[in-house]
Amino acid sequence: MNDMKNKIWIFDTTLRDGEQVPGCRLNSIEKIRIGKALEELGVDVIEAGFPISSPGDFQSVQELSKAIRKPIICGLTRARKEDIDCAAEALKYAKYKRIHTGIGASDIHIKYKFNSTREKILEQAIWSVEYSKKFVDDVEFYAEDAGRADLPYLAKMVEAVIKAGATVVNIPDTTGYCLPDEFGKIIAYLEQNVKNIEKAIVSIHCHNDLGMATANTMAGLLAGARQAEVTINGIGERAGNTALEEIAMIIQTHKDIKLRTQIDSKKIIQTSKLVSESMHMPIQPNKAIVGKNAFAHSSGIHQHGLLKNRNNYEIINPNDIGLSASSIILTARSGRAALAHRLDKLGYTLNKDEVSKIYDRFIALADTKKEINDDDLVNIMRKTKE
Repeated sequence: MNDMKNKIWIFDTTLRDGEQVPGCRLNSIEKIRIGKALEELGVDVIEAGFPISSPGDFQSVQELSKAIRKPIICGLTRARKEDIDCAAEALKYAKYKRIHTGIGASDIHIKYKFNSTREKILEQAIWSVEYSKKFVDDVEFYAEDAGRADLPYLAKMVEAVIKAGATVVNIPDTTGYCLPDEFGKIIAYLEQNVKNIEKAIVSIHCHNDLGMATANTMAGLLAGARQAEVTINGIGERAGNTALEEIAMIIQTHKDIKLRTQIDSKKIIQTSKLVSESMHMPIQPNKAIVGKNAFAHSSGIHQHGLLKNRNNYEIINPNDIGLSASSIILTARSGRAALAHRLDKLGYTLNKDEVSKIYDRFIALADTKKEINDDDLVNIMRKTKE
């Protein structure tokens, strides 16, 4: 296996796209704390902000540029001179720096957002890359709304910006509109029809408006893209972005697809909690990988199977993402095996007949409570001995 050919670059935009969520504004100190956590997690690129959008964003990008030494630090711009000038200034202290510039590629954006023509937009795209190259060697170009763009025109744009010097070409599903099969075909089309495609990394940036961001990102990677643009916990504009933890663990779990990232998965949970707490964004309990119920089992059938062999109901070892263990939640749906397991943990070693006697009392209490805790079990055992 060609290791570099199969490396997936993880571009984290928690501090840019993720911070666009209403109420999630961070100050520079909070951004640096999260930035350092992302560095430890092993992300390749940190999109630190949109420098021209506000003095605070400019300062955050500048301070992150000073504080972070391993990942590339990226600043977002529109295809405008003042944006690019501002980003270049904000990034001047970065050890590794990237300007991320671009413009709309779909006819919807060209007509209704820019009131322009395909020809003028293509000229502006080429100019934005050439101008950005005056400041940095590493330029990423985004073809906004690529998911709804005309494919021959998109291919023409991609080829032109690579020729102008783009080192990364970002193909976003900006509105979360695409189906996975459709999005994979877009990437495959570009791989096959852009003659200089090997001179740039193809990146994908998928939104979750229809709940398909992760599926679309994987479809893009399997079709040849080699950079995934993601956020911790999947936060971001509207319904959010592709979740970093999902892509990292899909790749780690599916060794058959022969892709790899440099994410240290054991740091996923601590990074997830830091972002959630810093941004005051609770994680939904059933969120894949990092939700509190992701490794919790309450069904008796599942609990029994898990106790026999973890692989019966878990495809990820909780230790691999930084959790100490799965949790077996005792409810009215729990069976005798789970009850006996929990009692044993509390120091009560019982035979099958004894467990059966306790089980009747357990079920009676479980029917009145959503969840049975250890104190409840101790009380049941005390009353049984009386």
